[in-house]
Amino acid sequence: MKRMSTPWRKAYIEGYEKEDGCIFCNALAKKKDSHKNLVVHRGQRAFVIVNLYPYTNGHLMVAPYDHQPSLELLDAETRAEMMELTSQAIVNLKKIYHPQAFNVGANIGKAAGAGVPDHVHLHIVPRWTGDSNFMSVLGETRVLPETIEETYRRIKDGWKNETTR
Repeated sequence: MKRMSTPWRKAYIEGYEKEDGCIFCNALAKKKDSHKNLVVHRGQRAFVIVNLYPYTNGHLMVAPYDHQPSLELLDAETRAEMMELTSQAIVNLKKIYHPQAFNVGANIGKAAGAGVPDHVHLHIVPRWTGDSNFMSVLGETRVLPETIEETYRRIKDGWKNETTR
């Protein structure tokens, strides 16, 4: 039997300590973007951030600067920028990871499964045929082939290269 080590999942499995305040607002408060706040791109009204507990490698989120629980509470310009950043994220992820498909969506409200119900955000999840296996079903664990820091670096570098062309 082959063994696979996923040490970064330990904090999640053991019930990591939730940080005080909003994870999105806290990330934005750090002016220097790095693998510590996971922000890969800041727009005028919204930003792109790597998901710390991803479904797959490359799992990104787009969130507004405005701390609101639902899309309809945002102004039209912010909603439009969120969709544009989602589109840019898909373009960049295609070049970096070569996924076969994507899931894009939002969980608005706790009853809908929102892990951060007070700050609306969109998920962009790259997908590959067979990316879900018995580990997710039986072990309630996702096995990812790279660390969050590596994911951040690849996406940040890819985003810079795409926007400088």
